[in-house]
Amino acid sequence: MNGKKLWDSADDNSWKFWMNDREAILGIVVILLIIGSINIFSSSFVLSETYYDTPYFFLTKHGINVCVGIVFFVLGAYIDYHYWRSWIVWIFLAVVIMLILVLIIGTEVNGARRWLQLGVTVQPAEFAKMLAIFIEAAYISSRVAIGGKCQLFHAQMGVLAFLFLLIEREPDGATAALVIGVPMCMLLLSNMPRQTKFILLGCIAAAGVLICIIQPYRLERVLTMLDPWQNATDSGYQIVQSLQAIGSGGFWGMGLGQGISKYHYLPEAHTDFAFAIWCQENGFLGAFGVILLFGAFTYYGTRIATSAKDAYGQILAAGIICLLVGQAAANMLMVGGWFPVVGVPLPFISYGGSSLAVCMGAVGILFNIGSKNAPPKTLVTSAPPAEEESAYRRPRLKRIK
Repeated sequence: MNGKKLWDSADDNSWKFWMNDREAILGIVVILLIIGSINIFSSSFVLSETYYDTPYFFLTKHGINVCVGIVFFVLGAYIDYHYWRSWIVWIFLAVVIMLILVLIIGTEVNGARRWLQLGVTVQPAEFAKMLAIFIEAAYISSRVAIGGKCQLFHAQMGVLAFLFLLIEREPDGATAALVIGVPMCMLLLSNMPRQTKFILLGCIAAAGVLICIIQPYRLERVLTMLDPWQNATDSGYQIVQSLQAIGSGGFWGMGLGQGISKYHYLPEAHTDFAFAIWCQENGFLGAFGVILLFGAFTYYGTRIATSAKDAYGQILAAGIICLLVGQAAANMLMVGGWFPVVGVPLPFISYGGSSLAVCMGAVGILFNIGSKNAPPKTLVTSAPPAEEESAYRRPRLKRIK
């Protein structure tokens, strides 16, 4: 609904909240970035002062990360989204090489190798998330183009399983789950037969149980989630401290900078548990505001997805929404004690350079899809004419004579 008003008024038909869905998405992301910057400073200045003799250490690094993120957003917004399909092989090779290098020469922190020093610190697994979306979007749109149904087992799934295993070796189970889980969600949104979708849901549930059984510490996290107070000084410490931070915020919050959990009570206060500090200082109103922003992002992102002019744009946009909103939901549920403790950052709010760069790049691609929108239609439920789809499959640059 490009160019339409948020509401009509008999008195003033010229007042428009925003002109189109892209502006809505951009406005929401800017607000989330502002919230994130404020919260990162508030939640990290104690840690910064303690270890780096300045309260602005993490805020300064976050400012640099935001600038890099803006570059990624611009690239995603101005490069035609069809070109990403043509570059999948090269992106795949680059990501796989980085993932292998992480296992060999990566920086180890708390028993995990997830970071690669390339002049700057890079977390390659974050880029594998977008790669997985590109791969699955290419498969689904190719099936739609020929009028075929998507299948559960296909060649691309083997590629995703390979990425999953590389990331799992770090180990980084949460990111590995997203690399395989987001494409599964994309399949559920595709024209896959209904019976196959039920089989897919069963496979997802079985895989979750298997992962917990193979890695006992993950099963312990699940059991701890059920009753964190039983092990409040051991395995349940983070969840208990997070719940105390949220509860102490009440309705209005303690006020910006006034939260006490960041004083070495709550681990990872500026990264995985940044939302707990936000709740403590801004209360229920602040928490509800962030949830509302992600809800609005889902709404306008879905409008962009359903308005895309081809199946590839539709399912690519849907994958981006599943990634960003799914991460946000997982993080907030984890912080609230409704989900096991996993290393899933809250998009745009948690501290992390690679995560922010990928999120901003994903929003840029969503922005680009919205710039080429068409009248809304149902999301990838029927096959468009093959010639129409093929016109958008592999755009070619014109040869200059």
